[in-house]
Amino acid sequence: MPRQFDSCALNERRNKGDRTLSRFLARHRKIALDTSVFIFQIEENPAYVLTHQVFDWLTTPKARAITSTITMLEVSVHPYREDDKEGVDKFYALLSTYPHLEWVTTTLEIADRAAKIRAECNLKTPDAVQAATALASKATGIISNDPAFKRVSDLEVLILDDLQKPQS
Repeated sequence: MPRQFDSCALNERRNKGDRTLSRFLARHRKIALDTSVFIFQIEENPAYVLTHQVFDWLTTPKARAITSTITMLEVSVHPYREDDKEGVDKFYALLSTYPHLEWVTTTLEIADRAAKIRAECNLKTPDAVQAATALASKATGIISNDPAFKRVSDLEVLILDDLQKPQS
């Protein structure tokens, strides 16, 4: 019966993760989405089924989300490397179909802010650009799977892996 127990524990963690995600989405007028959210959604990664909730939320009138155009760059590398035109098209279709998702280009102001964030918080360049884009766009939260974003004090960060962990 341990297998049944594990299944129940997994469902309980997902339910808690679902509630945590719902509260996070309700708490913010605008959120930022990091690249990992899009990757897990398009790949239908079973460990990250809660990304479906994020994309369902994006279809609602109150939803407001942003992402940097660097997201398109990051999600497209693998399909281009594999010469997978269909994969590129899937990402593009996902990325361009949500009316409440704003694509923000990197301006000089955002680049400068990203450099400051990178220097102060020791983030990788793409993450610093995502954080700077979020802040410049007045997002107050970001969903990611990279705990490095927690070093950016002006953003509330929801880490997808944390939604999978048992709560103590």
